[in-house]
Amino acid sequence: MSNQSITEYLSNHAFFSELNVEVVNYLCQYASVHKIKKGQTLFRQGEPADKFYIVRSGQISIQIPALLGPTLEIQTLGKDQVLGWSWLISPYQWSFQAKTEENTELLEFDGTTILARCEQDPQFGYVLLKRFAELMAERLDAARLKMMDEWNPAGFA
Repeated sequence: MSNQSITEYLSNHAFFSELNVEVVNYLCQYASVHKIKKGQTLFRQGEPADKFYIVRSGQISIQIPALLGPTLEIQTLGKDQVLGWSWLISPYQWSFQAKTEENTELLEFDGTTILARCEQDPQFGYVLLKRFAELMAERLDAARLKMMDEWNPAGFA
């Protein structure tokens, strides 16, 4: 995927489409294609987070590993969905784990470099923080709902 096609893709992507051209062009400079095979773990909860992704094809399962028992699947992300916000929020560690459900192609962004720009340019950082705050809320709400479904003791309203 060329830099020009990444720029066109991001400009038309719902998550990034309302951002100004300068922000989109900057993000494109730090994007690359990443392919991962079915069944592989992209990242684990607690590991350092320094990237974010867009699923170009395939599926990624967002999970919470259990101390005892099976891993809890929170969401499955597919084409054009954005993955990862932990690169933006201290302590910069993944809050969930992500595992591929099938061969997957991702657009991977260098979160460390983009975060440095956020720190240097508060207006740039605020624009991205607002966008990613929506993603955080969506993931945390999905986790809450899934945990409520899984943990439903008798008499619990």
